[in-house]
Amino acid sequence: MNIRTALIRLTRVTAATAALTLLTAATSTATHAAAATNDPAPEGTMFVDAASLPADELRGLEQLIPYAEYARSNGSKSAAPQAAADPAPGDQQDLRQQCANHVAQARTATGWLKSRFESCQKRPFDLVLRDVRGTTTLGRLKFDQWVLGFAYDGSRRVDYVASIENIWVQPIPTEDATKWRVGQHFHHSINASSSDADPQVTVPQTVNRDELLGVWDTQPHWNLTYSSPDKGALFDQGNQQRVFLTVAMDVSASSPNSAPFTGGSIVYNSSVRYDYAGPVAGKHKGTVFSKARVELVMSQRDSAVNESAVHIYDALNRPERTFPSWPGKSVPGSKEPLHRVVDPEKIDDNRKKSIKECKKVWGDYAGSGLECDEYPFASTKEGSTKGDNRFSVRLIDGKDNRKGGERLNETYTLNRVLNDDPFYVKITN
Repeated sequence: MNIRTALIRLTRVTAATAALTLLTAATSTATHAAAATNDPAPEGTMFVDAASLPADELRGLEQLIPYAEYARSNGSKSAAPQAAADPAPGDQQDLRQQCANHVAQARTATGWLKSRFESCQKRPFDLVLRDVRGTTTLGRLKFDQWVLGFAYDGSRRVDYVASIENIWVQPIPTEDATKWRVGQHFHHSINASSSDADPQVTVPQTVNRDELLGVWDTQPHWNLTYSSPDKGALFDQGNQQRVFLTVAMDVSASSPNSAPFTGGSIVYNSSVRYDYAGPVAGKHKGTVFSKARVELVMSQRDSAVNESAVHIYDALNRPERTFPSWPGKSVPGSKEPLHRVVDPEKIDDNRKKSIKECKKVWGDYAGSGLECDEYPFASTKEGSTKGDNRFSVRLIDGKDNRKGGERLNETYTLNRVLNDDPFYVKITN
């Protein structure tokens, strides 16, 4: 080795030592021992949820930087992030923006269920890497997990767009965050007891993705499709080919020497129902997020249905103004769900009893242009024949009554509400 080469190497070592000293001063006292001695990170490390640690163990770990910036400063090349292809139908960008307005719901395991056909999870993670003895803190990792879900009215398929995004890191000088990994791991189960005979689901070829942070940073998105084959139209034979599926996901985080991250089990949980129910559901087949809340919304200011809306409002909020009248009466539909009935005979029985109640109160109203409006609706299990008298009847304009029925049927078909499916009613001003 010549003198010139030796001097260059000595200069580099000196510079590296100075940089190490500056970075060490910025870390917390919990990391000071490992950094000051310039020893490698102790074997047997693990990522833990930052929220599980006392504040003093997080001191010095508040200066996280974007992963791309960290990678560049450590000599790694960082490519431009790649965009995900939008599944159709459904506007992924629009769903993301709306998701941001439902932060509390979006970070839960089920995510925010916009409708029976769109769902969104945005869940932040804040993890700290430490040795298993809990004596040395080695760095901090933050990222956002996204899962966008798209079910389809007209297809037995559900798509998920999963991603790890917005990655920030702060390792101690002796730890290399370019070697940290995050994983998303999907798994599923079929509820055979609730499904119809021979329930089948075709799962994606790839259900696990475990990558270095640098890969997630440049390629954050990946797509998964779960479909259910069908045997053609069998609904006339009583077989709606319903399949109840649960899709769940675990998150992993690791470094070269770390133990498994124990806080990432079932951080996402999606309930799906496939069916081939025929015209009763609108389009003959489709898929829905079965836990999404279905609401029939009617306005008291809508001239087409204002009498129907006022009647329902009174039944829900002022039941003492409704018939039949009895002390302590309450009517379901607002906090307690209603449940659809599709049996024509049951619907007709409800309607006949309600008309009988109307005539008992108002007499013969034939030729008046009025009709007997009933709530809960004749097409629900909670209709007038249920036997608990928690229903209401009122004479209203015939056109209004029929239009209200049309709105109800639209809610059924637009949301694939099948027999015994729950739904709610909301009356606005």
